[in-house]
Amino acid sequence: MFGSKLKYDVVERALWTGAEGTLGILATALADVSVWWAAPVALVLAAGKSWVAGRIGRLGTGSTLPKSKDPATPPRTVGLGPNAGAAEGPFAP
Repeated sequence: MFGSKLKYDVVERALWTGAEGTLGILATALADVSVWWAAPVALVLAAGKSWVAGRIGRLGTGSTLPKSKDPATPPRTVGLGPNAGAAEGPFAP
């Protein structure tokens, strides 16, 4: 099961990286500036992706995958597991 989730994660990362790089090159071409500006533009796009991922993905992972496809999601347990009733999130005690 972890293998299929890992495939989704690798594909998601590759697509986002490709999109950020492509948009960085496209933005520099449209602005008619040196291609050296593509890297800072891509970094700004990566920061934007992180912000979006924090709103639609699993908390603390930076992923835009749904919980069912995200490898950071722990496997589902039946019954009361060792963390039953534990709070979830980056600021949980």
